[in-house]
Amino acid sequence: MTMAAAMQSRTADAPARSKASRIAEVDIVADLSAAEPIWRSLEDAGHLSTPYQRFDLLAPWQRLVGEHEGAQPFIVIARDAERRPLFLLPLSLHQNHGVRAACFMGGKHTTFNMGLWDGDFAAQASPADIDVLLAALRARGDVDVLALTQQPLAWHDRPNPLVALPRQNSINGCPLLTMPPGGAPATRISNSFRRRLKSKEKKLQTLAGYRYHVAATDDDITRLLDWFFCVKPVRMAEQKLPNVFAEAGVEAFIRSACLEPRGDGRVIDLHALECDDEVIAIFAGVADGHRFSMMFNTYTMSEHSRYSPGLILMRNIIDRYAERGYRTLDLGIGTDDYKRMFCKGDEATFDSFVPLTSRGRLAAMAMSSLNHGKRLVKQNQMLFELAQRLRRAFG
Repeated sequence: MTMAAAMQSRTADAPARSKASRIAEVDIVADLSAAEPIWRSLEDAGHLSTPYQRFDLLAPWQRLVGEHEGAQPFIVIARDAERRPLFLLPLSLHQNHGVRAACFMGGKHTTFNMGLWDGDFAAQASPADIDVLLAALRARGDVDVLALTQQPLAWHDRPNPLVALPRQNSINGCPLLTMPPGGAPATRISNSFRRRLKSKEKKLQTLAGYRYHVAATDDDITRLLDWFFCVKPVRMAEQKLPNVFAEAGVEAFIRSACLEPRGDGRVIDLHALECDDEVIAIFAGVADGHRFSMMFNTYTMSEHSRYSPGLILMRNIIDRYAERGYRTLDLGIGTDDYKRMFCKGDEATFDSFVPLTSRGRLAAMAMSSLNHGKRLVKQNQMLFELAQRLRRAFG
């Protein structure tokens, strides 16, 4: 199948009024395989994207999770007059209550959502370019609203061009640790905290085969994931949290991304603390040479949990990436206490709810108001604690 044959409907040409824009055409591709060559080319060094938007992460999500949820690929590709790709937005189309919403692929499993941008175009992108994009999508008429959540304002100090969209703060920020290049260990984790962790770790170091490592073989990865999918549901039940990992297709998606090679690692890397007798803790995340982003974790149900193995593993991960020249590390969206032990600040993200049709106008207002209300609850400690108690009582 040619790429042209895979494109849904006709190409929406840029309106003449936006002559300042380099965008000459906007295509919608509904076939992952057709989009793959351009998608992968925009992952190359020099372009702008996060590791959460890699093809090898989102393609299995769409096939294994998105399709089960009824989401259809809605991949937006913009080109210049010479048909060179300028950016790709990896979206999926959801239909609920008669409203068609285009959202970033990845659902609950991506901390950050962003397009994949040609580096030169991203550096010069203007509001006029965003106007052209929106005009092209409105002209098609097959989406009512763009619901683009958890977008970073910038990535590696390079602005996200979609900041030109109407926007509001996301419900949560993301706990972030900045690691100064060449900084001493105490600049990322205080000496007193290190001493406390070292004291706890002495108990674990007596275990035969005690070690920290990054899973390197398919067998190791499969073994660690088998353990994770047994232990994590128990941990989440203890906290009265819904088990997102039990949703249809999620386990297969995670296994696919953890096993998929990328460079000298995997699309999702698995870090583990274990001994000969048991897995003690794991953290999984994505890395791009500058930043490590945690996706999921859990720790043992045995008596060894009393020695804070998750914190010890986190210390090892932080030191590993700092020594490799990484500048930042984040622990994913959430307000867990352990995140504040390492991350003193938050990285702000933004949401954009943009109506494309008259029907989408009401949906955009409702989505915006709902997320704004959730953010107010999270920021008000009394309301947040009340919401937590209600969730425990009725969840």
